[in-house]
Amino acid sequence: MLIHKMAGAAAACTAVAALALTGAGAAFAAPASMEGGRAVAPTGAPPTASGPTTASADALAAGCWYSASHWWCNNVSGAPVYASGSTTIVGYMYSNPSWFVCRSDNGGYVGGPHPYRWEWTQADNGNWGWMKDTAISSETDPLPVC
Repeated sequence: MLIHKMAGAAAACTAVAALALTGAGAAFAAPASMEGGRAVAPTGAPPTASGPTTASADALAAGCWYSASHWWCNNVSGAPVYASGSTTIVGYMYSNPSWFVCRSDNGGYVGGPHPYRWEWTQADNGNWGWMKDTAISSETDPLPVC
C-alpha cells in the first residue's frame, strides 16, 4: 500500500512539473531531452565553417578566440565528443586548446553557466560531434550560434 501511494505521488509530481514547464503561456520550452538520466547532444549537424561574430575585443580576450579560420577555446583534455541527438561518444578531444565551429543552447542539460549549451567540433579521430560546454574553460559566448 505504501509503495502504491509513493508511486502515485511521484506521478503527480511529474505531472505538476510537466504542467509548470509546458503550461499555457509559458515563456520557455521544456528542457532538452535526456536519455537514461544523461544529457543528450543537440540534433543535426551544423555547418563546418563559420566566420567571426561581432563580439567585442574584450569578450574575445576573456573567452574563445577566432584565428586561422576557426574558433579556439581552452578545454578539458580527453573530453568526449557526442553524436547528434544521442549519448553516443564518437571520439575524444585530447588537444588543448581545440577549435570549434559554433554553439547551441538546445541540447540536454549539462549544468554550468550555460546549462543547455553544446559546441560543434571535430574529435581528434576525425568524427564530428558535440562537446558539452562544461568541458570548455573559455567563455563560449563569442562562438556563433549554429
